[in-house]
Amino acid sequence: MHRKHLPLAHCGSDLPQAVADAGLSDAIVADSAGTHDYHIGEPPDPRSQDAAAERGYDLSPLRARKVERADFQRFDLIVAMDRGHLAILSRMAEPSRAHTLKLMMSYASGFKERDVPDPYYGGAEDFERVLDMLEDAARGLLEAIRTPAQQ
Repeated sequence: MHRKHLPLAHCGSDLPQAVADAGLSDAIVADSAGTHDYHIGEPPDPRSQDAAAERGYDLSPLRARKVERADFQRFDLIVAMDRGHLAILSRMAEPSRAHTLKLMMSYASGFKERDVPDPYYGGAEDFERVLDMLEDAARGLLEAIRTPAQQ
């Protein structure tokens, strides 16, 4: 199987990276990047780290970075957490690379939401809900990678 390279573009939380690393590491090389320059070089929010640790994900090595134009050449797929980030990425991407942009929740089967909410201003339950959504979508993403004709 060809290994896919993809960053998971989002703002604020490194939960997508942890979920991808835990469930998809045999099929992809995952990276995590934001569409804004908030918190570059900083570790994930402590609440993200706590919620992730409860499920066995270790976010401690992660540091925030911003999506770069070179990412569109480096990665086979760029997955956005919400439509706002997808719009930003679409403006950054060359038209020939637009097909590499997807919404993370387009891979989910157990949730109707199209956007992963930013849990930053919420409580612990919001971080748990985001993890539920991302774990579901990560399973679908893995299946799509294993079965390319379905993408």
